[in-house]
Amino acid sequence: MKLLRPLTLAVALATSMVASAEVAVIVNPANANSISDNDISRAFLGKLKTFADGQSIKAVNSKANSAARVEFEKLVLKKSAAQVKAYWSKRLFTGKGKPLQELGSDADVLSFVASTPNAIGYVDAASVNGTVKVVKSF
Repeated sequence: MKLLRPLTLAVALATSMVASAEVAVIVNPANANSISDNDISRAFLGKLKTFADGQSIKAVNSKANSAARVEFEKLVLKKSAAQVKAYWSKRLFTGKGKPLQELGSDADVLSFVASTPNAIGYVDAASVNGTVKVVKSF
């Protein structure tokens, strides 16, 4: 019983640290220097098709249930993972769109965004390197 309390506290602290990771929205260095929070949300919900300069948007998601994705959906999309899944199911069923491409890791997202001129993605802010441009942090 004495071990249970410290163990519970350790799990709670670890969970809160993971849940509060900062998420960086990244674009290819050739893309826009800024984008509004609303436009970021619309891009990842398939409602915004082009950047302000007219270039088509290629938004990509991180792996389902990754810490970055959970935080991004909560802070930017203002939805839970279940709500996002339901949203995309409805859009797919009605023919209005299909879910975004999902990449397996922050490294995969960084590589894709760095090599695709019209790409936008998000990663844990600690993963950002010089190959991409950060347009927003949450």
